[in-house]
Amino acid sequence: MLVDTSIAHYLVLSEDPIEIALRRITSNKSRVVFVVNNNGVLIGSLTDGDFRRWIVGTEKPMLSAHCSILANHNCIFLKEGDSYPADDLIFSTRIGIVPIVDHLHRVVAIGRPRTPNFSIGARHISRDSPVFVVAEIGINHNGSLEVAKQLVDAAANAGADCAKFQMRDMDTLYRAGAFGFSGEDLGVEYTLDLLGDMYLSHNDLLKALDYVREVGLTPLCTPWDEKSAELLVEYGLPALKISSADLTNHRLLQFAVSSHRPVILSTGMSSEAEIVEAVNVLRHGTSPYALLHCNSTYPSPFGDIRLGYMDRLAEIGNCLVGYSGHERGHHVSVAAVARGARIIEKHITLDRNGRGSDNIVSLEPHEFARMVREIRDTEVAIPAEGPRLISQGERTNRITLAKSIVAKYDLAVGHEITEQDLQVRSPGRGLQPNMRSKLIGISLRRPIKAGDFFYETDIAPPMTRARPYFFTRQWGLPVRFHDYKDLMKQSNPNFLEFHLSYRDLAIDIKTAIPDRLDSDLIVHSPDLFQNDLILDLAADDLGVRTASVKALDSVIMFTKRLRERFLGPNPPKIIVSMGGSSKDRPLPHKVRPKMYERIIETLDSLDLSDVDLAAQTLPPFPWYLGGQRFCNLFVDPVEIANFSGRFGVKICFDTSHAMLACNHHHWSFSTYLETVGPYISHLHIADAAGVDGEGLQINSGEIDFPALGRQLRTVAPHASFIPEIWQGHKNEGADIWLALERLEHLL
Repeated sequence: MLVDTSIAHYLVLSEDPIEIALRRITSNKSRVVFVVNNNGVLIGSLTDGDFRRWIVGTEKPMLSAHCSILANHNCIFLKEGDSYPADDLIFSTRIGIVPIVDHLHRVVAIGRPRTPNFSIGARHISRDSPVFVVAEIGINHNGSLEVAKQLVDAAANAGADCAKFQMRDMDTLYRAGAFGFSGEDLGVEYTLDLLGDMYLSHNDLLKALDYVREVGLTPLCTPWDEKSAELLVEYGLPALKISSADLTNHRLLQFAVSSHRPVILSTGMSSEAEIVEAVNVLRHGTSPYALLHCNSTYPSPFGDIRLGYMDRLAEIGNCLVGYSGHERGHHVSVAAVARGARIIEKHITLDRNGRGSDNIVSLEPHEFARMVREIRDTEVAIPAEGPRLISQGERTNRITLAKSIVAKYDLAVGHEITEQDLQVRSPGRGLQPNMRSKLIGISLRRPIKAGDFFYETDIAPPMTRARPYFFTRQWGLPVRFHDYKDLMKQSNPNFLEFHLSYRDLAIDIKTAIPDRLDSDLIVHSPDLFQNDLILDLAADDLGVRTASVKALDSVIMFTKRLRERFLGPNPPKIIVSMGGSSKDRPLPHKVRPKMYERIIETLDSLDLSDVDLAAQTLPPFPWYLGGQRFCNLFVDPVEIANFSGRFGVKICFDTSHAMLACNHHHWSFSTYLETVGPYISHLHIADAAGVDGEGLQINSGEIDFPALGRQLRTVAPHASFIPEIWQGHKNEGADIWLALERLEHLL
C-alpha cells in the first residue's frame, strides 16, 4: 500500500455544503471524500454513489445541505503505525482509497493500492506522461551557493523538470569523521579532499533547494546518510533519490520508503542479487519507487552500459525504470528513452573542465538543452497505438511522389473498364495502383479523357453532385486556372478564390481567362516561390525578407491585373501566410513582437492600393517542401488580435488551423474564435484532428460545426468563406460539393 500525506483534496468539513464535496470528488478523481470535524477527526466517508442515492431518495435535495447528512459513519480506516494488510485485503473495485488516522482519530494520510505510477509534487510520472528529466548538480557547484543558483537557472533554461543536489553529514558518513584521511585508500582520500573543497553547508544546500522551487523546478536531493535523509524529510522534499552507493544500505532504504514520498533508487555497481534484495526492502514500505539503470564509472565505457538491462530491471522491480547516465555525451540518455526510461538523470555543469569526475561526465547548459529537446522529440516519436496510418505530411508527399491509375484512352459514360484501358503514371492524385482490380468491370458514370485520374468515387456509390447553394454570407470556390471553368459552371458561387503557384504568376491572364467573369476575386498567395523560397515577411535574414517582399509584390501586381477579368464590385482580397516559421524548433516568445513589427515594416513598403490583404491564421506544424516546420506567428489568438488591432490588418480565419493550434496548446476553440472574431474578413472552413490533421471533410474531425456556425453569426457575420477541404478540387470538386452540402444549414 502507498501512503500519501497530501490530503487536502480528500477532506471536507462536516458543516461544508455538499456542493464543496462534489467539487473535491471531481478534483481528486477518486470518487470519494472523507468528512472530518474542525479538529480533523474522521466522521465518515462520502462517495459519488452516496450523493446519487441521496438525490434519488430526497424529495427536495439542496446542495447547500451539510456534508454530515450524507456521511457514511461506518467507513473503513487504518491506524497510523500499524502493520497494514496486503492491498488485496483492503482495496477492491468499491474501495480505492482509505483514510489513515492517528491516535486521536484525526486523518493524517490516505492509503491507496500500489501502482507503478506516482507523482513528485505536481509532476506525474507514468508510462504515458512526459519523461521526468533530472539535472544532477551534485557537487558541481564547487561549494558556492551562487554557482549552485547559476546551475539551477541553467537547468531551468535547458528545459529540465528537476534540479538535484547531494547532502552529506560528514561527521557520521565517514569512519574517520569529517574529512578524516587516516588509513584510507587513495581513491577515498581523493574523494574526501574533493568534498572538503566543494562542500555546501546544510543551510546553504536548503537555500539552494528553496531556489529550485522559486524558478519553478522540482527540487530533489540525494542523502548519503540517515541524518541527511531525516533533515530532507523534515524540510519537505517531495521525493528522495538514493544513490547506487546505498543500494545495499537497507536501513537507509527502509527509512526512505517509509517516508510517504516517492523513492528513486540507482542500481549502479550492484549485482542482480543485491538489486533483488533492495527491491524486497522497497516493496515493504509505504512509498512508490522507481529504479534507475546506471553504470557507476566516470566516464562509463559505452560497452559497459548495457541499456537492454532496463527491461530486466522493470521485471525485478515491477515498477517504472529510468536511466542515470555517466557516459560522455547525451545520446545514450536519448536512446534510453526509446528503450522505455521514464526518468533521465544527467549531470549538468558550467564548465566540463572543472575539478572532479562528475564534471567530466556532465553536460554544459547548451548540451543539456539539446538533450532535453531530443528527449521530447523521441517521446513524441515513440507511440505506436493502433494500425499504421498515413500522416497528413505523407498524404501531401504521396500526391507528389506516388503513382495513380490513369486512363490510356478517352472513355465514354457507360464504358465497362478493361485491363487495356488502364495505365500507371505519376503523380499520386488518383486511385493507387493496388486498386486496379477493383476498377476492372466497372461501368463508368462519367466521361474520362486519356491521362485523367480515376478516383475513389468511380468505384464507390454515387457521389454528391453540385447544385445551387444558399448561404447568408458570401461564399466561393477554391480554384486553379485549369479547373475554374468546370467548377464555376456547376454552382452559384459569389466569388472565386485562386490558389496560386509561383509559376501561375507568369501566365497570360487573358489566355487563362478569356471571358470576363461575373464574380468577385480572391487570391491565395503562394507560400513557396522559386529557388525554395518560403514567403517570410518576418525573417531575421535580410536576404530572405527582401526576396519575400519582391515575391509578394509580384503577387499583388498579378492580382491587380487579374482583377480586370472580374465584374464583381468588391476589391480583390489577397490571403497571405505571412511567415515566421522555423525549421528545427519553435522560437522563444520574447522574439515574436519584433517579428510582427518586421511584417508591418515590410507591408509598408508595398503598394496595397486597390487590394485588401488578409493574414491567414496558421497551424502549429505546417508542411513545407515535403516536411514539417514550426509556426511561431499567427497561431496564438491573443497575438493575432493584438497584431490586427494595432496595425489594421484583417484576418483570414482558417478553422482547421485554429483547431490544430487549440489541440496542441490545450486552448478553447470558442475562446480562440471569440478573440480573433472582430478582425476576421474571410474564412477557410474545414475540419481537423490532432495537431497536424488539417483540411479534413466537414464532420470527419473534431470541430463542432453547429456551435461554430452559431458563434460565427455573432463574431464575424459578414465574413466570406470557402470550403478548404484538402484535395477537394479533385474529381470535379466532389469533396467541395459535399462540404457545401453539410455547411449549408450551419453558416
